[in-house]
Amino acid sequence: MKGIVLAGGTGTRLHPLTLGVSKQLMPIYNKPMIYYPIATLISCGIREILLITTPQDTPLFQALLGDGTAWGVEFTYLTQSKPEGIAQALVLAESFLDGAPVALILGDNLFHGKGLSDLLRQEINPRGATIFGYAVNDPERYGVIAFDEQMNPVDLIEKPSDPPSAYAVPGIYFYNSEAPSRAKATQKSGRGEYEITDVNKSYLKDGALNVVLMDPGFTWLDTGTFAALSEASQFVEVLENRQGQLIGAPEWAAYQAGFIDETQLTALAKPLLRSGYGQQLLKALNSYGAR
Repeated sequence: MKGIVLAGGTGTRLHPLTLGVSKQLMPIYNKPMIYYPIATLISCGIREILLITTPQDTPLFQALLGDGTAWGVEFTYLTQSKPEGIAQALVLAESFLDGAPVALILGDNLFHGKGLSDLLRQEINPRGATIFGYAVNDPERYGVIAFDEQMNPVDLIEKPSDPPSAYAVPGIYFYNSEAPSRAKATQKSGRGEYEITDVNKSYLKDGALNVVLMDPGFTWLDTGTFAALSEASQFVEVLENRQGQLIGAPEWAAYQAGFIDETQLTALAKPLLRSGYGQQLLKALNSYGAR
């Protein structure tokens, strides 16, 4: 399976902060936002990752992330000159995927929870697609799942004014090799975008969509607004400083996935000791022990 991180767009909900820099390069506590979705993909065992960015921001992402070798992964960069919806990412990535299944994650989404990587790996539907449902207070902001009386999914509705349930679809999606062709078959919505909801509905119509409801013990944060960005930083700060957890660190995710070893992780941590981030990596290594 290959991975896509969609990190394009203009970040209008974060203006003026994002007038000069991509929102996915904004900090969430002690890490760039883009670290969190990358760490999630790595924790799923994905090594080949495509980053879709704007033309002006691509050099900044390359300077930050490089080619991925240090983390035991391979980054490919692709520019999105005009953002026209999440589903567009699957079309742009068709050559990169080359018939492989894909995990698509939004660059401003943060996921956390004990056993999260196991959940993501176990629920992948090799014959179709897997999406998740997460109960929220404001489902009208997202794609929403409609259920029948037995809680079987019967429809998916993008940003409904009258949501049929509280279950929004978070920004991580798993697809088989059919995803690019299904995305190309969609039409622009009234918002002028190729909606990922339409891709998911095509799988649902064919009986090939696996919908997994996330336990409230997992955390999903969409960090695309001022309030959400601040809340996410506070969330990470509290868990890391008070509980000693390490959240959204690609270096640690790569170590746990077996992509790098103890020596490589230590080498990555040493230049980062002064900020405290490197100390966190070494503390995690010492706490859990070398494999």
